[in-house]
Amino acid sequence: MKTTYFTYILQCNDGTKYYGHTNKLAERLKDHRNGSISFTKDKQPELVYYEEFNSCSEAFKREMQFKNGQKFTVSKMEEDPEVFYAQI
Repeated sequence: MKTTYFTYILQCNDGTKYYGHTNKLAERLKDHRNGSISFTKDKQPELVYYEEFNSCSEAFKREMQFKNGQKFTVSKMEEDPEVFYAQI
């Protein structure tokens, strides 16, 4: 059985974003929301974006692209996701 990996972005209620990758997106989101992840604890994180990958290394590479200067706005993604994808 093939494992799917995800790169994801959370928007927190204090205006910060959290970038991560995982092979169990639903479980990871639950961890963020129940306070198990220190960065997002008490920040009511909401999933605003995710991508699927075939390998952990691809997902990690994409996370690093976001963390190392990939510029975009969450509102732009919400307005027109296809435009956002084209700009990445």
